[in-house]
Amino acid sequence: MERKNVWTLYDLELQKACNDFCESYKNFLNRCKTERECTDFFVNKAEDAGFRELSGLIAEGKKLKAGDKVYSVCMNKSIALFVIGSEPLEKGMNILGAHIDSPRLDVKQNPLYEDADIAYLDTHYYGGIKKYQYVTIPLALHGVIVKKDGETVVLNVGEDEDDPVFFVSDLLIHLAQEQMGKSAAKAVEGEALDIIIGGKPVVIDAKTKAGKAGIKGEEDDGEKKKDKKTPSTVKKAILAILKETYGIEEADFESAELEVVPAGKARDAGFDRSMILAYGQDDRVCAFPSFEAILQAETPARTSCTLLVDKEEIGSVGATGMQSRFFENTVAELMALAGGYSELSLRRCLTNSCMLSSDVSAGFDPTYASAFEKKNAAYLGRGMVFNKFTGARGKSGSNDANAEYIAHLRDVFSRANIQTQTAELGKVDVGGGGTIAYILALYGMNVIDCGVAVLSMHSPWEATNKADIYETFRGYKVFLEEAGTF
Repeated sequence: MERKNVWTLYDLELQKACNDFCESYKNFLNRCKTERECTDFFVNKAEDAGFRELSGLIAEGKKLKAGDKVYSVCMNKSIALFVIGSEPLEKGMNILGAHIDSPRLDVKQNPLYEDADIAYLDTHYYGGIKKYQYVTIPLALHGVIVKKDGETVVLNVGEDEDDPVFFVSDLLIHLAQEQMGKSAAKAVEGEALDIIIGGKPVVIDAKTKAGKAGIKGEEDDGEKKKDKKTPSTVKKAILAILKETYGIEEADFESAELEVVPAGKARDAGFDRSMILAYGQDDRVCAFPSFEAILQAETPARTSCTLLVDKEEIGSVGATGMQSRFFENTVAELMALAGGYSELSLRRCLTNSCMLSSDVSAGFDPTYASAFEKKNAAYLGRGMVFNKFTGARGKSGSNDANAEYIAHLRDVFSRANIQTQTAELGKVDVGGGGTIAYILALYGMNVIDCGVAVLSMHSPWEATNKADIYETFRGYKVFLEEAGTF
């Protein structure tokens, strides 16, 4: 089966709509490089669109009705949004589920140290990365530091033109014979990914005899003391800057969540500007269309839901990951406000729901063609991608969507003229991966992975095709409106 390039099917109106949508998407990427930043962005836009927070509705004892727009946030790192349908929730929902975390470097809890007059922050990589890709590139620091009194200090350093950036050093080629003989997995070790954050001690004036630099001690009783140097380290200088700028002490790193990410804005790629090169497109290239799709939902028959979660890159664990009870608890509260909650009704709602696990696919790369099976690969520019199953080798750890559900979706999307393609993640025995799909499938609901093809996935700068992004948004919108019983 051959799939057409989407650009050849777009008239001028659709091309303009596609480019406009992708400009909004790039703005989102520039503003949101962490799951906290994504959640803040979504909350602000959702409230502007008339969504109300679930906890406030519970406090008011407000009854929900068709057309009501509701959202709930989990620890500022995951969010679920709903537009209440005209049918009872027990009949199920149409769910779009993406993740908003991305591979990166996390700052450790005791990170600051100095060596050879250079100050570092010690890091621990998060998710699946090729460690060598993070050396010698400009890096930015995003996150929060929460002080003992509860004050939250927000950091975002390295994105503005006049901001400093940070970096991981690498060994010069002249001395790298041993390093170059190692495998790519060992050439740069995880413990070598500490970022350089400074190289200057506290100095007021090198000619002064006393002061913060502590060059020499003062005279006492006419006798010169031995020349003493008061420690004036680079680490102390960095701590002074952090204290003056942010009001934080070294101990405050214990209660911090700081993420080191590639610095820089999302950019158009190619002479024809058909692609986007940016950090974090796995999986924000699916999260943003999923969010925009529910913003446009009005009063659907089945309740619409967009679920945007954390921790997918490390197994969907923890309170903000898909394996937590956040989503299930939120739906229970929603049903209580709608007047139809019981344990049985909740289980029926989840079982009767349909879901698109909105996650990316590995785009076919001719440079590395040997890793793909061309007939069953995702191609940039050929539309929204379906992965019937993921997993590794013999489908280990996968969700495997039912044929009846796929047939239903084929009908829904073909009637709306949405361009789709199907894919697997590379050759059968080459590797593998997974998404949140299998977790939602535990409720007995129909789930399939569906998203955008990406080149250089999990690298600091990933590439996508604008036509795929817009076609996926169109598909997600139709899914919320038209998917249902079959």
